[in-house]
Amino acid sequence: MKIARFALHGISALAIAGAALGLGTFGPAAIAAGESAASPELKTGQIPVAEFVKKSNMRSPRISPDGTKLAYLAANNGKEVLVVKDLRDPAKPAKQILQAEEARESGDRSMAGFRWVGNDNIVITVISRENLGGNLADFRRLVSYNVAGGKLVQLAWRGAGGDAGTILHVDHDKGQILLQRDAVTDTTERWGYPEVVRVDVTTGDFTMVQRTNPIVRGWAADADGVVRMGFNRNRDDGKFRILYRSNEKEQFRTVFLDADKTFTAGPPLPELFIPGTDTAYAVSRHDGFSKVYKLDMTTMKLSEPLFETPGFDVQGVIADATGKRMLGYETFDGEMRNQFTDPHLKEVQGMLDEVFGPNEATIVSADLKYEKIVVYAGGRSSGGGFYLYDTKGGSLQLLNWSKTSIKNAPLNPVKAEWFTASDGVKMQAIVTYPRHRKGKNLPVVVMPHGGPFGVLSAVNQLEPWNQPLAEAGYVVIQPNYRGSGGYGRKFEQMGREPGGYGKRMQDDLTDVLNHYAKLGIVDPKRACIMGWSYGGYAAARGAQRDPELWRCAIAGAGVYDMPKMNKWDAVNLGRFSSGFQATSEDPEGISAARNTAGKWAPILIVAAKRDARIPMEQAETLVDNLKKSGKVEGTDFKYIVQPQGTHNLPYDDVHIQWIEEALAWLTRWNPAYIASDTDKAPPLLTLK
Repeated sequence: MKIARFALHGISALAIAGAALGLGTFGPAAIAAGESAASPELKTGQIPVAEFVKKSNMRSPRISPDGTKLAYLAANNGKEVLVVKDLRDPAKPAKQILQAEEARESGDRSMAGFRWVGNDNIVITVISRENLGGNLADFRRLVSYNVAGGKLVQLAWRGAGGDAGTILHVDHDKGQILLQRDAVTDTTERWGYPEVVRVDVTTGDFTMVQRTNPIVRGWAADADGVVRMGFNRNRDDGKFRILYRSNEKEQFRTVFLDADKTFTAGPPLPELFIPGTDTAYAVSRHDGFSKVYKLDMTTMKLSEPLFETPGFDVQGVIADATGKRMLGYETFDGEMRNQFTDPHLKEVQGMLDEVFGPNEATIVSADLKYEKIVVYAGGRSSGGGFYLYDTKGGSLQLLNWSKTSIKNAPLNPVKAEWFTASDGVKMQAIVTYPRHRKGKNLPVVVMPHGGPFGVLSAVNQLEPWNQPLAEAGYVVIQPNYRGSGGYGRKFEQMGREPGGYGKRMQDDLTDVLNHYAKLGIVDPKRACIMGWSYGGYAAARGAQRDPELWRCAIAGAGVYDMPKMNKWDAVNLGRFSSGFQATSEDPEGISAARNTAGKWAPILIVAAKRDARIPMEQAETLVDNLKKSGKVEGTDFKYIVQPQGTHNLPYDDVHIQWIEEALAWLTRWNPAYIASDTDKAPPLLTLK
């Protein structure tokens, strides 16, 4: 199909921004021509840290299959709501459907995802939080919303167990989905095992497609809606079983049964069944790095690699909306990218690169014909926004900024850079440089990512605290320490080797600080460590193990007593999966809470009371032991409990509290600007 060039081709992205559709509010256009670009103050003044973590004005936009409507999440008075906009009538206000706020209390319901089914129905994933015998439990359900009639319909709730929210296949023409749900209608021995039903999203009527199987915990369907695969992982021995059939007339048979005791590879799993064959596209790490292969599902044998990025793991296969055709690959080299093989999308991406700059624009949604395409541009060198590209007419229109208070203001530059650890291992760090500062020997925050294993930081995929802290004047370093994903199986395994967790992995955080200190970029005497989840563990471990190195530490939702956490994991994750954290060598020695005597760096401890992953006893144990060791609250440590907090900081109140308290702690112990600095802090802005 011939693509029309942009009607505004050749002019700057700022000029393009003038053609706004006004989708950010539920009233008239929120962004008028001539008012869309960032103000001069945003370029020269200091943006408050809270502005970077507030809910986005537009998030996760999804265009309807025919390209006439747009559904997306929008901020509304500090909360998030799902709205739908008719793209054929820009003047008509967007319509609010429901609140997307995360469930907090028993009886709460919240939205956890959405997608189009046909052109008139949005299927919404709903989480219902209930009190079961004194414990909170979450039930997952689906409802459909009819755009024309405004009616909400429950989808296959009757006879469903705890989870009834996994969509295996969508038929846009018929308005139907294949839904995997936990069953409670078979004998009690099968309760909790998944079945598959076909659901009409307009009426909610459903019929059985695949009954439960005692050795299957999950199903997969092909692009024609045929259930082709079942799988299960044994909680005790870790063996992963795959059952397969070529068509719906055959019986399922076991084609794979094995355990990956290293937790670094796993079985090859189909990402896209090739129609009419027993072959699928799959990503496998069996020879060291994740590469794309063709996988024979009957034998589980892999072809020669079809695609690879030497030295890095391929992240996945990009399929079209029908699930029948491969469009390209998701790659990583310090930055996440989409590499298209489809000629149409290659041309689209090339034109986007011309207008916005290389790798500054990403395709996030499209209609079935790929004629109307939603693009996200910016977010790395400047504030980002969403655009609608009409490939037939050639128009490119701004839908809305992601953050309307920031718009397309310059951001703090982010770079992926290499350094060598003290034992000779090379690794990457994602470094955010404060845009307001030009000097050397700057204050620094080392911010290890969560996980830890298999997770990574990327230039365009970061925990959202690098920008606010760089804006405040700090260099922010987010190292992909050994054990991180993206760099192959061997690199990940390094973190799992004896002496890795809490020791050699912790040394990597010291080494990256020393590296940038030797370059003269940061002052090693003005360094703090901060993180959430595993990053919270590493921050507390740093405060305990290396108090002379860190002027302060900030630990959120961390693990501080490994023996207690290992016991909790064994009960909640199973005997095999409880070994994922690889802490069995010296759990007491690497536990900050078991080593509270002696000098510590001042530490801020933030705990989320409704954290479903890390129990509150972790923070409570650390705080109790700090007090027993003579540490003074308010001086040696500060403890904050977020009563409504969860592990994911999903709403404004707790997220803003986290970043503002973090900055306050940094300012107290390691201020960004001191008298000996050659520069001064820019004026702090007050934004509406």
